[in-house]
Amino acid sequence: MENFVVSARKYRPSTFGTVVGQKHITTTLKNAIQNNHLAQAFLFCGPRGVGKTTNARILAKTINCEQLTENIEPCNECNSCKNFNENKSFNVHELDAASNNSVEDIRSLVEQVRYAPQTGKYKIYIIDEVHMLSNAAFNAFLKTLEEPPSYAIFILATTEKHKIIPTILSRCQIFDFNRIQVQDMKEHLQHIAQQEKIEAEEEALNLIAQKADGALRDALSMFDLMVTFSSDGAIRYQNVIDNLHILDYDYYFKVVEHFLNEEMAQVLVLFDEILKKGFDGHHFIIGLAEHLRNLMVCKDKITIDLLEVSEQVKERYREQAEKCTESFLLSSLSVCGKCDQEYKQSKNQRLHVELALMKLSHIQQVLQLSQQPLPKLVAEQKNTRLENTSVSPAPKQSTTTKTTESAANPKPVAPKTISTGFKSTKVEPKPVQKVSSPRPAPSSNTTTPSNSQTQSKPFTFEDLKYYWKQYILEQENLKPNSTKVLNQEIKCNGNIITLWVKEQNDIAAVNSQKDNLLRYLQKSLKNNQLMLMTKVKQKITKSNSLSRSKTFELLRQQNPLIERLADDLGLDINNH
Repeated sequence: MENFVVSARKYRPSTFGTVVGQKHITTTLKNAIQNNHLAQAFLFCGPRGVGKTTNARILAKTINCEQLTENIEPCNECNSCKNFNENKSFNVHELDAASNNSVEDIRSLVEQVRYAPQTGKYKIYIIDEVHMLSNAAFNAFLKTLEEPPSYAIFILATTEKHKIIPTILSRCQIFDFNRIQVQDMKEHLQHIAQQEKIEAEEEALNLIAQKADGALRDALSMFDLMVTFSSDGAIRYQNVIDNLHILDYDYYFKVVEHFLNEEMAQVLVLFDEILKKGFDGHHFIIGLAEHLRNLMVCKDKITIDLLEVSEQVKERYREQAEKCTESFLLSSLSVCGKCDQEYKQSKNQRLHVELALMKLSHIQQVLQLSQQPLPKLVAEQKNTRLENTSVSPAPKQSTTTKTTESAANPKPVAPKTISTGFKSTKVEPKPVQKVSSPRPAPSSNTTTPSNSQTQSKPFTFEDLKYYWKQYILEQENLKPNSTKVLNQEIKCNGNIITLWVKEQNDIAAVNSQKDNLLRYLQKSLKNNQLMLMTKVKQKITKSNSLSRSKTFELLRQQNPLIERLADDLGLDINNH
């Protein structure tokens, strides 16, 4: 039975040209070799599985190659390259600093540096996971690293550069490795599948590349796993989802479709199905936020290339993005972000996610509230009890031409009786102001002002409270915690609305959104004569102290002999 070799080892790059996704590193190293500008110490840092140790080995083999190609690549035919490939090279030494991190290990390495190579030009020392060295080991290594022999080159590799002391960093030429892009990783997996004659769906390879999160070694491990999982050796999209425990795109597309149709029940049932499949609620809400982000990216042709998905899935994103407005996506992202932040602190985490889904199911309705004409309220019904006195409309300005006599001598108006549901109240009409110099009658060419310019429609206090709450609800979905200052007592006198706040600092918070609130109320109540004032409630402190006369009166009521005692002593209580 032939021994199985994992893809990460079998297809490990052996030349700079076969390195995946690190062109900026390989180009710099090749130019340094060609121009003979090699540093005495290199530091390769970056996340796991991006090729740090691989590039260190390629550099070590290329430096000692006896017959470099025109592209500055090792020939793999000379004795030096053959010995390196067979792990028989005496010029390349690898040290794992995770298990050899003491001072004695570094001193042993320094002793080896003294001896020149018997064959070849350089002795190369590759120290992997160098951040695991102790401080004493670092200090013992400093002098040799700064002034090594001309034939010695050190290549340090680490995933945590911040743990290396600055004195070591200052003596090295630092190379930062990038995470490998999804597209580069997918193309490499396709190449391996062709070499191994494995049937692989493009969407499946793309999903493996995304799940690897920039680490090619992880992607190759998942690739081998999927080949082993499949009975016929093929890699299919559905098998990748089932085996790697990945939440399918289809769930998120269905959830957003239910949001757009305001189908809250279907959303909750779908979320329950996801939980029964073993997925975590936090994982789901993070994936939903990522899905909404992708929809926002698809709203503009310039940013659509930021999607790291296949063309087939990209087309589905594009189609659903056309159904969503930017306001809906921004509000939904805000709700998902808040749910993500508060998830770990919540004691009932499932309910916490379900509440967020309920809000998302009604965002469409909230956003459309201000655009649709609202129904008539309870004020139109007869004999309705009002919490406050009804607000009388401002006197309408007549557009009809009046004569001088009628303007100067208005007829008296009889008082009206208003029924408030409790008892009838007589309201005296306001006296009509006399016009000293009447305006001339408008000519046929003069246009009278339209009602839209001087709207003053009657409204009740119930109307005002309703639209006030609607404005707060709408703003909370767009800007959470921005409307707390508005949830306080309001009063209305005519067209003047007064908001009573608790502290002086609240006035500035109200003024920041006063214009938007006033415009919203004027439009909703169809009354552009409204004004908004903000006042601070005065705290009334009751004094518990009593005057001397009142104190004496209380004592006298408890004991009448007190009055006799005061007379005997000749006290006059009223003068004190």
